[in-house]
Amino acid sequence: MENKKQDRPRPLDGIRVVEYGIFHAGPGGGAILGDMGADVVKIESGAGDPERYWLRAGELDMSLPNGDSVYFEISNRNKKGIWLDIDTDDGREILHRLVKGADVFLTNLRSTTKPKMGLDYASLSQVNPKIIHANVSGYGPEGPMNDLGAFDALGQAYAGMTYVTGTQDPALLGIGILDQATSIAISHAILSALVFRERHGVGQEVHVSLYGTALWLMVGNLMINNILSSEAIVPGGGKRSKHSPLRNRFRCQDGEWIMGTNHPEPKYWPILCEATGLTDLIDDPRFADQASRKANSAELVAIFDKVFAEKPRDEWMEIFLGRGLMFSSIKHSDEVKDDPQALANGYIAEFDFPDVGRAMVPGYPVHFSHCRTNAWGMAPKIGEHTNTVMREIGYTDEGIRQLKDKGVIK
Repeated sequence: MENKKQDRPRPLDGIRVVEYGIFHAGPGGGAILGDMGADVVKIESGAGDPERYWLRAGELDMSLPNGDSVYFEISNRNKKGIWLDIDTDDGREILHRLVKGADVFLTNLRSTTKPKMGLDYASLSQVNPKIIHANVSGYGPEGPMNDLGAFDALGQAYAGMTYVTGTQDPALLGIGILDQATSIAISHAILSALVFRERHGVGQEVHVSLYGTALWLMVGNLMINNILSSEAIVPGGGKRSKHSPLRNRFRCQDGEWIMGTNHPEPKYWPILCEATGLTDLIDDPRFADQASRKANSAELVAIFDKVFAEKPRDEWMEIFLGRGLMFSSIKHSDEVKDDPQALANGYIAEFDFPDVGRAMVPGYPVHFSHCRTNAWGMAPKIGEHTNTVMREIGYTDEGIRQLKDKGVIK
């Protein structure tokens, strides 16, 4: 079966993407397109993408044994790398050849920087009128903040995401969560524009931002706030005593946690009581119906806290799954790499990193019945594929050598 999959085409075979961007929001979108088979050419200049040298995030060491950043690998897998000085006449000629033969140009430079470098839509659409010019910014293409730079943490903070973690103090939702969501958003926008071009023959500019993506992710919170309540809400937040045991989290005997959510209470309340051995609660007048359980929720949660502390997490999960209860283990990230469900679906796959060895990496999370996607491929070294790409756009070996001598390419 696996061999047959390898014979299948990839969804974006034949699509070429030219990328001039840094860090993850933006380049991460190029990596996603590369996962689907697009030929992605990453242009770097100077010392290269600064993400190459992003080796620490607070106490977190992100350096590989060879000195490279693991995050650069995440953002730039499955790409070709070319070093190019686009400030020279020869460099701009090479850029224009690349764009002329491309379907997509992807960048996350600031709005005032792109025209200065000739990388804006107005300039590149003259080279290729059908180009999809894809942009990622901090706060959007319009408004007073349209030229401000931003990173993941700032987008989370400005959108109010840091107050939905259930803690009293603001807290980030992990490293790169919004960056990755924004990368997914720009890949979504690019694919939509490619479909529009196929049907109408028109290229266009598309734009997503960290801020816009964060608000998109916050749709539930924003709609409830804007329509039903003017107070900030933290669904499923820190006050466990305010929630039903059927929509709550509990610490188990081994110190690990289990979580349940959104059970229709009339059906599942007696099942939960039976599964936990608390059948006496079914007829207890304090908890006889949903209203009384809500009124006495603190007392009820305290009762369940004691019973959950009697068995380890995985034993509870076996009991609950056997009874059709919608609970899940609250897993640590290092547990997921060995999860049978993730492995069976290819959500986690094995990859051999040079100087590191076998590692489990995220796979592309979509299944196609007639297509396949790429396995993880290493991010390029600076200028690693310069010769290859130059030949693809018509340069001879002698022409390549001359351009290298002039410092236009490396």
